[in-house]
Amino acid sequence: MATVRRLADLTWIEAKEAAPGAAALWPVGAIEAHGPHLPLATDVIIAEETSRRAAEKLVARGRSVLLLPPLAFTPARFAAAHAGTIGISEGTAAALICDVARAVGGQGVAALALVNAHVDPSHLRALHTAVESIGKALTLNIAFPDITRKPWVLRMPDEFKRGGAHAGFFETSCIMAARPELVSDEVRRGLPKIDVDLAGKIRDGAKTFSECGGPEAYFGDPASATAADGSRFYETLSDMIVEAIG
Repeated sequence: MATVRRLADLTWIEAKEAAPGAAALWPVGAIEAHGPHLPLATDVIIAEETSRRAAEKLVARGRSVLLLPPLAFTPARFAAAHAGTIGISEGTAAALICDVARAVGGQGVAALALVNAHVDPSHLRALHTAVESIGKALTLNIAFPDITRKPWVLRMPDEFKRGGAHAGFFETSCIMAARPELVSDEVRRGLPKIDVDLAGKIRDGAKTFSECGGPEAYFGDPASATAADGSRFYETLSDMIVEAIG
């Protein structure tokens, strides 16, 4: 019978039984500033909730799932000036991902999905570098649906596609759906909308959130966020993971 197991909760005996043939889901996020209204772990929370929902869908299809502990420390250059942000280098992140992939692949896991909710450019480069290396070195099926690229980005909300991908309507709605107690709601409701083309700013050479026009580390319209929208977004995000695993 297909099951969902959390690797960190298992004994080594249980892990030996659970890993072979399973699809491993690895939530990937960051510890970085997400406006004055969301927790530093916003990306981690979104990745974990997406993984949880994707696991339920995979089990319904008869696929056993192993949920890995989240990767929380990743490149976070754009938020580096804001308190609480903890970033690592691009090379360190890529090497760590490759090492973990080798370890889970060596224990019989059939597929590894990177369930990523962090879109810092350096971080995304690290993920793509790792995926390419893993594909060359291992027979492990690795899935990484990059929500900033086609075809996946086409299913993201309009604000995300216009550049409001950080602590705006999308991410705030997701946290309201998964961990509402962590949202500073009174602050959220008073935040003005910040319309900025983040991708354009980055192409023009901006290297920090402040240089992009978001000195409080948020963009978009968090005041319009709702938990219902967040649940809807999670359905889309989890569908992407299921489809990417195949």
